[in-house]
Amino acid sequence: MLVQKGRPAEAAQELEAYLLKHPEAVAERRLLLRVHASMGQMGRAQAQAEALARVLGPTSPVPWVELGYALELSHRYDDALEQYDHAAQVAPRDPLGPLTAGLRAARWGEAELAEPRLVEALRRDARNAQAWHALGLARARLGQLDGAAAAYQSGLRADPHALENHVGLATVAVLRGDAAAALGEYDALVSARPNFADAHLGRSWALMKLGRLDDAQRALDRAAALGASARPLDTQRRALAALRSMH
Repeated sequence: MLVQKGRPAEAAQELEAYLLKHPEAVAERRLLLRVHASMGQMGRAQAQAEALARVLGPTSPVPWVELGYALELSHRYDDALEQYDHAAQVAPRDPLGPLTAGLRAARWGEAELAEPRLVEALRRDARNAQAWHALGLARARLGQLDGAAAAYQSGLRADPHALENHVGLATVAVLRGDAAAALGEYDALVSARPNFADAHLGRSWALMKLGRLDDAQRALDRAAALGASARPLDTQRRALAALRSMH
């Protein structure tokens, strides 16, 4: 609450006082590390990471992941990535380090940095559908469409309800110009989320490509009724009108 009210120095004092009495407290020390980082006090944040490592032991990735987050608050992204990689090294079986590194690099738009780290995270734990989706996205950005599709399919095997992997497979199909495959993915999305406007837009595109113009019109009308964005709606309406004029 103190941080939210713009009083981080008081928050740090409260946490420091508590930790003097309870030096083994992990949640409070993690929070103090972030509070110091939010004030640009990276030396103090580093000291808290080292104290956290003494509490959690030398094989815990948590202190170095926390320090990575702190470095991100100071916009030191290369240094943050180094800490995430260090976390991966000190805990060679724990997916936390490479997973954090991969997800953060993907968020920064650094697909080449994200891809090998996500592969390593999934080698350690293949059950993470979110990581599979992030890997698919990174590979798609690198132009590796076969690898992207394989990642999305693995994500669905890990969790059939992870619908973002259907979105990924639909995107790969669109990039390949495979309207039938795209339609299958959009159908799966609409079945799971009937009010997903973008999935109806996707169905409309695929149905137009397949020459099923009446079905495409119905999908487009449904997308409009659900509040789909005006620009893609207008684009597809013009495309559908052009196709009808040719028949």
